[in-house]
Amino acid sequence: MKTITTGGGNLFQIALQELGDATQWNRIAELNDLIDPFLTGIVTLKIPKLDPNAGGGVYVAG
Repeated sequence: MKTITTGGGNLFQIALQELGDATQWNRIAELNDLIDPFLTGIVTLKIPKLDPNAGGGVYVAG
């Protein structure tokens, strides 16, 4: 499992960058006990292993 530290942003962008699929944001949220996909401040996140069969979370561009 990988960890990253980020200053704000959102889980959609992080999932796209780290897992190649923005819809997998919910896997990151679940692993880090987060509900809100929008991050404030400096946050250290656990990133799950890549799973090309996972995903399907709702992605809203914005």
